[in-house]
Amino acid sequence: MKPTKLFFASTIIAALSLASCSKDADDQLATYAIPATYTFERNQTTTVDFSGQSSRLLMLEEMGNYIKTAATNGTVVDQTILSNMYSNSNNPFTLAELNTSGKQLKDKTAASKEYFQLLLGGGSSLEKNTVQAFFESQLTLANQASLGATAAAGTAGVYTDGTSKRLFATNGLEPQQVLLKGMMGACFIDQVVNNYLSTYKLDEANNKVNNTNKVLEANKTYTTMEHTWDEAYGYLYGAGGTKFWSSYINQVNADADFNTLKADLDLAFRKGRAAIVANDYATRDAQIAVIKTKLALVPAVRAVYYLQEGKNKLTTDKGAKAFHALSEAYGFILSLRYTNKPGTEAPYFSKTEVDAMLASLISGNNGLWDIDTLGPKLDTLSAQIAAKFGFTVAQAATVN
Repeated sequence: MKPTKLFFASTIIAALSLASCSKDADDQLATYAIPATYTFERNQTTTVDFSGQSSRLLMLEEMGNYIKTAATNGTVVDQTILSNMYSNSNNPFTLAELNTSGKQLKDKTAASKEYFQLLLGGGSSLEKNTVQAFFESQLTLANQASLGATAAAGTAGVYTDGTSKRLFATNGLEPQQVLLKGMMGACFIDQVVNNYLSTYKLDEANNKVNNTNKVLEANKTYTTMEHTWDEAYGYLYGAGGTKFWSSYINQVNADADFNTLKADLDLAFRKGRAAIVANDYATRDAQIAVIKTKLALVPAVRAVYYLQEGKNKLTTDKGAKAFHALSEAYGFILSLRYTNKPGTEAPYFSKTEVDAMLASLISGNNGLWDIDTLGPKLDTLSAQIAAKFGFTVAQAATVN
């Protein structure tokens, strides 16, 4: 078997020269190009499609905006509307194409092949159901807070922070932020690293044979393996490439301590996709490891950043000014359970460890409102996360 030589019409910035199959008598080199942008074509037609992932990004954005608007306007958060958005039932979205997309967030929550079908990484069907119920409970909490008056210890309600109004549950957490940041992990990261970039998914059934022989999906321009890779990409860069993880990748990358993150992730996605086209599965798998490592760093850094930002605001407004940041930290910590450490088929932090960190954050009788107990806990959690990933609390705390 001789290696395939492929050339892309798009701008070329680099080429790989890799040893071909060791069984080849002539041991020739496989050479193929990596496009400068995530652009792949076959017969002058794009082979990239991640429309389903874009739909889910837009769905979560609309859920968050619905809660935010209700808080701002002092109107009631309709739990039924939010529940319908979560399961995409009864045409709940203002964007008609979302209602007819056939996609939903709920069936992709804690639903990856590796963790919640093969039950690796400590996953289970019970956990899947529990996680989905947890996010549905946030919709209930948002409704309850919108019915309340001024938020206080043990009282759900509205907190006015400057010109912003936020809804707090009785424990001080913002259901909106827990929903948004938590779903970024339980849905988006889980689907990226534990589903679409899992070799159990990429290579299942006849995917590798069909990709090698360029057998395309019916009425499509791509092989199943190519499309699977693109779906992972779409959860980060879909819907215009500026939402959720894409935004936080940029924020972390803006810090000098992490300023190669964005380029490393971007190159790994393009390099892995080019390798799939060239049937170079060793290089594909190496890029999977890069993506898993780099992507896990984002919720870790942001969790520490928001823990420290919250700590710095504990003395303002009886601590309430800190709660927005701490709610974001809560969601990012939750996301760590869905990371995948290369070579382990398990997260960087186990479910047990993540649950313990989350419980610690709100362990006071009145949750975050017991601000006198918060400071030391925030430092302990920050140090625990930073140590796992090999950066310092100070490095993460300076991320803008």
